Amino acid sequence: MATTTLKGQPFDRPILDSMLRRRMFYTPSFEIYGGTAGLYDYGPPGCALQANIVDLWRKHFVLEEDMLEVDCTSLTPAEILKTSGHVDKFADWMCKDPKNGEIIRADHFVEEVLEARLKGDKEARGVTVEEKEADPKKKKKKGKATEAVKLEDAVVKEYESILAQIDNYNGEELGHLIKKWELKNPTTGVEPLPPVAFNLMFQTTIGPSSNAPGYLRPETAQGQFLNFAKLLEFNQQQMPFASASIGKSFRNEISPRAGLLRVREFLMAEIEHYVDPEGGKKHSRFHEVQDVELVLLNRDTQLAGQTKVEKVAIGKAVADGIVDNETLGYFLARIHLFLNKIGVDQSKIRFRQHMANEMAHYAADCWDAELQTSYGWIECVGCADRSAYDLTVHAKKTGAPLMVRQKLETPISITEWEVELNKKLFGPQFKKDGKAVEAAIIALSQEQRESLAPTLSQDGKITVEVAGVGNGKVELSKDLLVIEQRTRVENIREYTPNVIEPSFGIGRILYCLFEHNYWTRASDGGDEARCVLSFPPTVAPTKVLLVPLSGHESFKPLLKYMSLKLRSLGVSSRVDDSSASIGKRYSRNDELGTPLGITIDFQSVNDKTYTLRDRDSTKQVRADEETILAAIKSLVEGAKVWADIEKELPAFESQEADLAVR
Repeated sequence: MATTTLKGQPFDRPILDSMLRRRMFYTPSFEIYGGTAGLYDYGPPGCALQANIVDLWRKHFVLEEDMLEVDCTSLTPAEILKTSGHVDKFADWMCKDPKNGEIIRADHFVEEVLEARLKGDKEARGVTVEEKEADPKKKKKKGKATEAVKLEDAVVKEYESILAQIDNYNGEELGHLIKKWELKNPTTGVEPLPPVAFNLMFQTTIGPSSNAPGYLRPETAQGQFLNFAKLLEFNQQQMPFASASIGKSFRNEISPRAGLLRVREFLMAEIEHYVDPEGGKKHSRFHEVQDVELVLLNRDTQLAGQTKVEKVAIGKAVADGIVDNETLGYFLARIHLFLNKIGVDQSKIRFRQHMANEMAHYAADCWDAELQTSYGWIECVGCADRSAYDLTVHAKKTGAPLMVRQKLETPISITEWEVELNKKLFGPQFKKDGKAVEAAIIALSQEQRESLAPTLSQDGKITVEVAGVGNGKVELSKDLLVIEQRTRVENIREYTPNVIEPSFGIGRILYCLFEHNYWTRASDGGDEARCVLSFPPTVAPTKVLLVPLSGHESFKPLLKYMSLKLRSLGVSSRVDDSSASIGKRYSRNDELGTPLGITIDFQSVNDKTYTLRDRDSTKQVRADEETILAAIKSLVEGAKVWADIEKELPAFESQEADLAVR
């Protein structure tokens, strides 16, 4: 049957969403009760696709990099997340509509209203449909009409500048933008109230007494940090090394939207790569990826109000200081290679650097792998240099030795100003304030100690600032302490490692794969457009469709036999022996993304040869059982592509003639 391929043409998102739900890739949770925003269930093909992505992720990262995988609890005591900074800082800005009480995420509100105004300006200026479709920031707003109003050129420029750095605004700045540009909720026509911070974590209690507050974890990282010392010991004290974790995380999103792209429960795959901060955070395998080219959108470009990207080899980006260090650059390249491997459209990926205000409180540098969809650019992977923040704060809070002890090949002499307290006199003099005074003295820098030493020697006393004690200053006589320069020899170097963290949102990546691999195939002479999901065989939910030419009894033993053979190879398959035509049976499995098909016909019964069909081209080859199975295995493992199989095996046109003569 001849077909016309419409691959790459704009598609109607509602049609895709309808197909995904009809074929049960995913479905709203609790739907028969009306559903709950931001919660979804995966059906059989969705589960299989997710499992295959995770399996490939493990092979690409955990296996390839010799990572140590852990699986930590989702319930987290409040004290841990207080120490990490999440209780105080893990928040988004929200506004309330005073008329109907609607809660709106402030940055999304500003973004949507300004984009709607720019769209109206384009329509007023007579911009063509093609130009609008080419606009990467264009978003379709279902049910909201856009008023065609021409804006002044300076206003257009200002709007575009705001949108280019929308992630860099804090709550006060977002409130100023709402006031300045008189932004109103399209639903009610009124301006929302000023933005306030809303913590995104789900709070709970641990135990029946409700005296132990806790949270559902917003990320998998903290469990990895708390196990650092044990992982280091497991790794025989060898540095650098990485831990990895795959599991559910929870965020109480203000206004869930865009289906799987913004949800309240989601699967994360996170890596914590521990590296010595000395030596510029080099990576021993950086040379393997230095020529990988990435599309970069750096922070300076965004702060200039632009979105111009630059395609550059990661080696050059690190050398030029665009990317902070080799280890960060190595993982950016590895992320790019992984996304390519699972089927992300390479023309729809960029790496965007975080600006100052949006940078996480712990990060020294951070880049997001963003994928372009009909919703705009979507952050799917974050790659941050978390410095030594997490290990430092947890060690300080608990006293646990979350550090590396490295034996030095050559002992080193260290000369420092040291403080020695006379504990016998110190305690009785300061009593309850003793700990605070002692902590303030120990916290004195080398420069401060050097400047105080001669004063203590000459005047017999010094004054030290101690918060919360007396008037904030404490006088110390020389009988209470000694400050002097001493030299010691060290055979062991102690340091707190820095952490490079790639963090993957599996659900977001999965949805982007839907859009990037979705297209339609129209029959010649027919109006029906048939949907296709062109997942790579490596991640496709089902790898092979087994199709008997008809319901003839002689085909049934071969169906069972080939199904068992595929299962023994670890290749997933399903049988479609319905009464529909072969074309229709293949077509409805093209919707599921099944890349390969085996047709069993009368010739198969006679000589044990089979046809193998390619989903995208609909072309077929024919060979014996062993050759066909070997071809399937090579395609599923990613060792070959269909073009390789076409070169190796003879082409086969159709079983239709065979069916007609029977």
